[in-house]
Amino acid sequence: MSKAESRMDSRERVRCAMRHLLPDRVPVFCQLALGHYFLHSGIAPHEIWFTTEGFAQALVRLQQRYRFDGILVNLPGRPPNLLSRVRQIDATDEGTRLRWADGSCTTVPPDDNPQHRLATQAPLPRADFARLDPDHLDALDALAGYWWNVCHVPWIDGKASPGLLREIPGYFGDTIARVRALTRGAVSVHGEVFSPFTHFMELFGYEEALMALVTDPGKTRAFLDRLTESSIAWGVAQARRGADAVLVSSAFAGAGFLSRAAYAGFVLPYERRVARAIRAAGVPVYTHTCGRIGDRLDLMIETETEGLDTLDPPPLGDVDLAAAKRQIEGRLFIKGNMNSVALLAYRAPDEVEAEARRCLRDGATGGGYILSTACSVAPRVEPWKLELIAALAEKERY
Repeated sequence: MSKAESRMDSRERVRCAMRHLLPDRVPVFCQLALGHYFLHSGIAPHEIWFTTEGFAQALVRLQQRYRFDGILVNLPGRPPNLLSRVRQIDATDEGTRLRWADGSCTTVPPDDNPQHRLATQAPLPRADFARLDPDHLDALDALAGYWWNVCHVPWIDGKASPGLLREIPGYFGDTIARVRALTRGAVSVHGEVFSPFTHFMELFGYEEALMALVTDPGKTRAFLDRLTESSIAWGVAQARRGADAVLVSSAFAGAGFLSRAAYAGFVLPYERRVARAIRAAGVPVYTHTCGRIGDRLDLMIETETEGLDTLDPPPLGDVDLAAAKRQIEGRLFIKGNMNSVALLAYRAPDEVEAEARRCLRDGATGGGYILSTACSVAPRVEPWKLELIAALAEKERY
């Protein structure tokens, strides 16, 4: 077969890496912070955040600019005409301020996630662990703090859906479908679902949630059991709308928040249920966990996920890519390990290329590796740095 004939498109390249086969080259596919899209896509930040079309266009523009092989759709589709509920839009020193029909307002900074405030300017409410019954979670529509951080809009169709999103509105998958159409099926399109433990953290707030692990582990497990249903429903819905894979976002499951024993008790069994359900829907599933995970790679394998995302090196994490690759031994594909903090600080092209070469050297041999930053690319990382990565992967062969 000639070299031209053997060349893969981006979707094939990522699929090959996820199956531990050898693609024509190592795929490149970084997750970008939302603020990076705000700054560099040329689309108004509030249109990216609050409209399906705006976010889909931003995703594809930067994928094409950076020649990434994949796109992570990490915001769900939005209700049609959501911005028609805005009474007034103003430019402020903090960013664009949207005042909604109910009197609440959202400030969208040019380089960071939006902040939503109620009409009273009170903090967004979360649940009270002591008072909430895990068997009666039909009153969550009043908890704007939970819904905002889970669905990233202050309401869904005027109010939050009961049943913890077990019945997914059709528009939730619209961004996946739109990105698939814009890329003509040639790019690997991935959905994202919060893990049950992430839902738990957002439902009660981080301090109360972590305290609950100690003060009432039985009730905590009951909540996690119910919240697993939501994660499964959301992940399966994305698979059915055409996602090539689903990422389980489990940002709080690293050693910075949880001990190894707490991970085994409060994360592993619930993420395993999510992984099994998404795989049963016919697509690969992989896991994003920030920070130090070197002491729990074996436990992460037990969740039955098919890949690991981030693998932060120091200072944010503790993962040596070559050692992790030996430990995993082909059981999971790997995506990540490029130093996200250093990428922000680099000033010369050879610094960026040296970091990418390190990851290619340690991760690419034998297949099963996707070249990526360990965590999200920060908003103010200069685009020229990302433009170098795919070009390098095309030249290097491992």
